[in-house]
Amino acid sequence: MAITDNLEAMLARGQDSALLRYSLGGEYLKINQPDKAAEHLRQAVENDPKYSAAWKLLGKALAEAGQKNEAIKAYEDGIKVAEEKGDKQAAREMGVFLKRLQK
Repeated sequence: MAITDNLEAMLARGQDSALLRYSLGGEYLKINQPDKAAEHLRQAVENDPKYSAAWKLLGKALAEAGQKNEAIKAYEDGIKVAEEKGDKQAAREMGVFLKRLQK
């Protein structure tokens, strides 16, 4: 059974959380399903708007899905969140990805 199947089963049992959605997003990215990843990562940041790691992965998923403008917005929002939290590393990383997209 794939990891995504296990995680989807947890979700189906009503165990929805930002962490579960983040994990699902990460797994879908690993198996090259960025659209599906973005769907779960959007839900992760909706569940927890201050989850900077989820913002970073959402930007990556959207970029891989070819949704450049949405990816830029996710990185911008994520940088704001990370800076407010004092999560300097995440803010820096997202800044690098953002610059690459804006070229």
